[in-house]
Amino acid sequence: MTNDEKIRSAFENKTWQEIKVTDSWQIFKIMAEFVDGFEKLAKIGPCVSIFGSARTPTENKYYQIAVETGKLLTERGYGVITGGGPGIMEAGNKGAFEAGGKSVGLNIELPFEQFHNRYIDRDKILEFDYFFIRKVMFMKYSQGYIVLPGGFGTMDELFEAMTLIQTGKIARFPIVLVGKDYWTGLIDWIKNTMLEQERNISPEDLNLFRLVDTAEEAAEHIFRFYEKYVLKPNF
Repeated sequence: MTNDEKIRSAFENKTWQEIKVTDSWQIFKIMAEFVDGFEKLAKIGPCVSIFGSARTPTENKYYQIAVETGKLLTERGYGVITGGGPGIMEAGNKGAFEAGGKSVGLNIELPFEQFHNRYIDRDKILEFDYFFIRKVMFMKYSQGYIVLPGGFGTMDELFEAMTLIQTGKIARFPIVLVGKDYWTGLIDWIKNTMLEQERNISPEDLNLFRLVDTAEEAAEHIFRFYEKYVLKPNF
């Protein structure tokens, strides 16, 4: 089937005007997700987001590190925000839950993988249809990002945060990458190719993140950062 035939097939029962009207009404659904997210998350207080793969099993070392990280953050008064699903997200919520802290889940509706985990506070589960709205919530209400090994979604969240900080669109906050074995190859490429060969970033951009190996190091970087800066929403 040619592209023209595909287009005709997709829209054979709709006029272009009907499609435009549908797009316009979608704005209200987008607005509703923003309003619901802002109203609920504005009440939770200082939080740190923990990111990582939904596919990480409970016996994996990074799952255990995420649990410990959630506990350490909670013991110092921070809530924990995750994407609400299984794997690393579940581990972060589990750590916060077991330590008696605030455990928040920003769940996304997907055809596979994603279902909210049982360690999220019942009044702190938010459901999203749109990835871009969910990312705004992470960015606005997180005082730090702790990023464990993950896939495309984890990379998306990591690089968007670094881009917004780099361009001055949001206030700077700490970003911690956990797992030298996992992240070193990427960081070497950023240094050797992105920076030195192509000059696509500046040397100071390498200071946007910190690479560590343990839960203690990750949490301590967050704590040290806020010994110097005031806790506040990021934009």
